[in-house]
Amino acid sequence: MITVVVYSESGGTYKTTLTANLAVALERMGLDVLAIDLDPQEGNLTSLFDLGEHRSDSEADNLVKHILEMPDGPFENLIETSDEGVDVVPSHDMLGDFTSNLEQKISYETGMKNISEGEYPRYELLYKLLWERQSLNEEYDAILIDPNARAEDLLYNAIYAMRTLVAPVKPAGKGSLSLDGLEDLVGNMQTDLDIGIGLSCVVPSGVRRTNAHRQYLRRFENSDAFDTPVVIGDRESMMDDMWEARGSAFKVIEERWKTIDDDGSGGGSKPGVRDVRDREVETLTELYQLAAFVATDTFDVDIDPVLELDIDDWDTRTFDLRNREEMEVTEA
Repeated sequence: MITVVVYSESGGTYKTTLTANLAVALERMGLDVLAIDLDPQEGNLTSLFDLGEHRSDSEADNLVKHILEMPDGPFENLIETSDEGVDVVPSHDMLGDFTSNLEQKISYETGMKNISEGEYPRYELLYKLLWERQSLNEEYDAILIDPNARAEDLLYNAIYAMRTLVAPVKPAGKGSLSLDGLEDLVGNMQTDLDIGIGLSCVVPSGVRRTNAHRQYLRRFENSDAFDTPVVIGDRESMMDDMWEARGSAFKVIEERWKTIDDDGSGGGSKPGVRDVRDREVETLTELYQLAAFVATDTFDVDIDPVLELDIDDWDTRTFDLRNREEMEVTEA
């Protein structure tokens, strides 16, 4: 089973959009996929997939209540399904107060059980929910978490539960520093929690053809400490249009979404108007190859890594990601 946290300490690394694209790619491979949104900010996975109608309702049941063992209903009622077939546990505003609520729970339970706060398993709560109380490994082939960015209780719970990281990074400056921080975080978590944590791969994103980017890419690609199966180019337009299309980059390209400004008033994004570039199709194959790497190389899941793209007003194109060659073009 695939269990991954997509995490970067640095902003602007396509963390959320990468999570969405990985989830959709795995679903297209025929896997049952659940994505869990642990980010309380507005620009999160829930917003991207246009879900979470009750995220601001303080009375609504939500993931925090289930983690803290105070649910208002069955766990399955939290799950919503995106237009592209990915199941999602949406974010809720209560995530922003997770640590304060957790501290209240710890204070109460340590008093009742006569144990110290240091003995309380504060990072194991999500693990217990997903695998012991819900047995989600029997329902899904892959579970991905888009966590909050800060190194605090929610992030530690996510890493403890999933045990494997996919790390998007910027190939310059802060991206290099975030990679160092990620390695420190993994090492510290393994020591403090006495568990094994794997780094599946590093994904340089937003890469441009500059000398500085090439310099940092050489570090990523030549490292023996981690794998770099793909490099995602600077596709800011395509990634931005994911938020307008309310879906993955696959949806953006296949439905040809593009942000336009017809009358100078700000326009918006519409389907059917994007001039699809070969480099954008190449990025989709790279995202699909990344998902195939995570599935096969990291978790030894048997999948058929063949990508079919049905782009409006294009021929249907099929790619075999084992050799990165276009296999077939079917007339539209």
